[in-house]
Amino acid sequence: MKIKTALISVYDKTGIVEFARELQELDIEIISTGGTYNVLVQNGIKSKRVEEITGFPEILNGRVKTLHPKILAGILALRGNPRHEEQLKSFDITPIDLVVVNLYPFSDVIKRGNFTIEEVIEQIDVGGVSLLRAGAKNYKYVAVVVNPQRYEQVIKELKSSGGELSEKTRIMLAVEAFKHTSNYDATIANFFASQLTEDVLPEIFHLSLGKVKNLRYGENPHQRSALYGDFFNYFEHLHGKELSYNNILDISSATELVIEFDKPACAIVKHTNPCGVGVDDKSVLEAFKKAFATDTVSPFGGIIAFNRPIDLKTAMAIDEIFTEVIIAPEFPPDVLNFLMRKKNRRLIRYKDINLKKVGLDFKRVIGGVLVQEFDSIDLEPMNLRVVTRRKPTVDEMEALIFAWKVVKHVKSNAIVYAKKDRTLGIGAGQMSRVDASKVAIMKAREMGHDLRGSVVASDAFFPFPDGLIEAIKAGATAVIQPGGSIKDDEIIKTADEYNIAMVFTGIRHFKH
Repeated sequence: MKIKTALISVYDKTGIVEFARELQELDIEIISTGGTYNVLVQNGIKSKRVEEITGFPEILNGRVKTLHPKILAGILALRGNPRHEEQLKSFDITPIDLVVVNLYPFSDVIKRGNFTIEEVIEQIDVGGVSLLRAGAKNYKYVAVVVNPQRYEQVIKELKSSGGELSEKTRIMLAVEAFKHTSNYDATIANFFASQLTEDVLPEIFHLSLGKVKNLRYGENPHQRSALYGDFFNYFEHLHGKELSYNNILDISSATELVIEFDKPACAIVKHTNPCGVGVDDKSVLEAFKKAFATDTVSPFGGIIAFNRPIDLKTAMAIDEIFTEVIIAPEFPPDVLNFLMRKKNRRLIRYKDINLKKVGLDFKRVIGGVLVQEFDSIDLEPMNLRVVTRRKPTVDEMEALIFAWKVVKHVKSNAIVYAKKDRTLGIGAGQMSRVDASKVAIMKAREMGHDLRGSVVASDAFFPFPDGLIEAIKAGATAVIQPGGSIKDDEIIKTADEYNIAMVFTGIRHFKH
């Protein structure tokens, strides 16, 4: 089918002038609405107003403008169908072959926050959705373009084919339109459902994410994979090879951990588990040195994240080891130029991230999806409960809070030995808490760390005194854990016998 007439009605006017100009040069008649018409005419592009076609003005402050039989019939008519052709002629309806529409930014208003219900309601597009669905339904005869990034592709094919678009292209564009309207409706439904109840978990869980890109492979080379959603709204890939599936997982994990800290901090992550974390009052270089000293073997090929811009001295220190990815909120020009000397090293800048607004967390299971709130609860020092006779010293309490922030990001069962500014030993993903403690102790001793005077954090309660006894034997003097075991009294008694300070948080951080 040759494209002869196009209807253009877009909220996002990115690239629309250039696109419409190309259509005009192909002798395609353009019909447009309100603001779109004004933009096109101001840029010297000939266009007809919708009301010239319908004989009916836009009314209700623009709420009704394209919902008219002369527009919808022009899109929905089956070309070559005798009855349809006769009715088009009878009512003087011009067939519309190309529908270029994008919708009011409902989700942007929701994300922005600080809105009124009236504002939200006015961002619910009615006419635009109808036009998209009509065009997509009639894809055999109509092309529908919802994504401005498709403009160049569409023009290129029109030019190469004498003004036609293949059926394959029209199907692809229709699928994109249906996905877009489906996601749009799901966002609206979820928003209004949230107004009816305080339950953040909807009755129907809608997940509709646009594909960002195909990845080389998944966790393993035999698995195909792709990235969906808005990952790159939060991260900017400044340099290096394409990100892999595993890179993206590690980048997210490392960033979630490092932004827990107010002081300059560094987190080194391998397979989504931290292998070292350090903080310093002033220096990111010292924070890095402390994190690296935790385990000088595991960081090889790992991910290093900072919560401050990196200086050149820090970059030079990092450069001495092989690192897959370096993450920071900023890379000053001299640092970026230095780090870019290694072509394969990926440099990632993260933007403003508020974990409390990230949304729901979900995992696939056989036959369904598990959905939960994101684990963004803050540890309030005033809510900590000292349960032993001996209270932690000021330094011990600072170390306990530091260790607690780290253990939250370690796979369960998780144990972390630490000082107030660095990790000393990390035990991750063990089948028992005792094993996790033994692994952490073993790693610390391999690196020459003395655990005497350290503190220990456990992501969940100690079910028996044995895990605590392992920590005491290693030299820990204070413990932070959720509490809640039926053997809490026995565990507290054991701590008292060894003059250990113990703090209960009342919060568990299982991470499966």
